[in-house]
Amino acid sequence: MGEQATHQRIALVTGANKGIGRAAAEQLAERGMTVLIGARDPRRGAEAAAALRAAGGDAHAVTLDVTDQVTVREAARRIGAGFGHLDVLINNAGITGSGQVSPEDAYDQVPGSVDLDMVRRVFETNVFGVIAVTNAMLPLLRRSPAPRIVNVSSHAASLSLTSDPDGPFRALLPSAAYTPSKSALSALTVQYANELRKDGILVNAAAPGYVDTDSNNHTGHLTPAQGAAVVVRLATLGADGPTAGFFSEDGPVPW
Repeated sequence: MGEQATHQRIALVTGANKGIGRAAAEQLAERGMTVLIGARDPRRGAEAAAALRAAGGDAHAVTLDVTDQVTVREAARRIGAGFGHLDVLINNAGITGSGQVSPEDAYDQVPGSVDLDMVRRVFETNVFGVIAVTNAMLPLLRRSPAPRIVNVSSHAASLSLTSDPDGPFRALLPSAAYTPSKSALSALTVQYANELRKDGILVNAAAPGYVDTDSNNHTGHLTPAQGAAVVVRLATLGADGPTAGFFSEDGPVPW
């Protein structure tokens, strides 16, 4: 796992043992990157990494629970010891708070009756977890000649789209947990981008679209590979690429 004489690009994807995260990891591996599979469950992470290696990629499992500072710090230490730097951080790990239900069925998220503990759990993973991982990995990212950070968000994060009573989200139940956690992630993305712009670290948010995953009980119409495309594009931006942006595969998403 030692760093080679030539600069081998290293990418860490959180929550990468399945869904969009795994698809992004696969696509980055296909591009020749060494991919670190961040997963809470060491066994599932190891299985995902083994599958990527069997397909010809260079992948390693990293035990990482974004809500556990001990595993976050240990992951950063291990990456630093093994590779010396990090080129790409994809903050993909996230939870809905409602389990495996479609957005139309998340009745437990309605603001007027939501359970505060559930809101806290969602923000702990979707917002605070991103801060914890990003800050732990920043010293490693600063050692890269072209560092990139991608925060996996959702179209539901858009205040413009969700506030339109005739817009595309008019059928969704109001949410006090998942949706505002992703809006907070958008704000966080901009603030990190503003801080790190001078250092050449590009920070953007990605909206993969309605992807067929466990989180929506496989009701999505896009494949994980299709959803991961915009994530990978933002992870591999050139030096003239955008920062502080919010993008889907179709282009910019309104804030």
